[in-house]
Amino acid sequence: MTTSSVKEAEAGKAVPFVPGQPDMWFFALFETLVFTAYFVVYMFARMQHHEAFLQSQAKLSLSIGTFNTLVLLVSSWSMARCVKEARVGAYRSALTNAFLTASFGVVFLGSKIYEWVREIRLGYGFASDEFFSYYFFLTGIHALHLLIGFVVLGVVVHQLRSPERRSQNLVETGAVYWHTVDFLWVLVFSLLYVVR
Repeated sequence: MTTSSVKEAEAGKAVPFVPGQPDMWFFALFETLVFTAYFVVYMFARMQHHEAFLQSQAKLSLSIGTFNTLVLLVSSWSMARCVKEARVGAYRSALTNAFLTASFGVVFLGSKIYEWVREIRLGYGFASDEFFSYYFFLTGIHALHLLIGFVVLGVVVHQLRSPERRSQNLVETGAVYWHTVDFLWVLVFSLLYVVR
């Protein structure tokens, strides 16, 4: 914090800040750019084989994709509640919301695995066609990020459980990661399930 920002804080003025560690924001930006590159390649392939992509896309379950999206959006809400409660020192409530966030993540992952198994049983695997190659790649990469998110939530829970370890900065850093995973899923869902 600079001398002027300390003086502003002492004068009772709100000091603008970005929650979490700056490194996590750089990581979130980097991941968004990487996914954007994947999306550009996907959209280029889609333009080249539009009808084939539409036929394969029609085999996805929009209802499952929508359910998964709603689950992750609610998980973002509970993660935001976790941060809010931790800021005011309501650590028990913050812990509850962290566990709730993890529970929604588990529901999402279970639903995604169910959807993958369903598609494979119907004969639509990674090598079925170009659309499904992109589909399994993009949703698989997202699922890997979600698994990392569970580790991040574990760190958040570890921080919240003990007064000696509590770090609001780490809680908010974890929230930035979780929100990034949710944001990326909304983009994946839009491209794979919705855009025609």
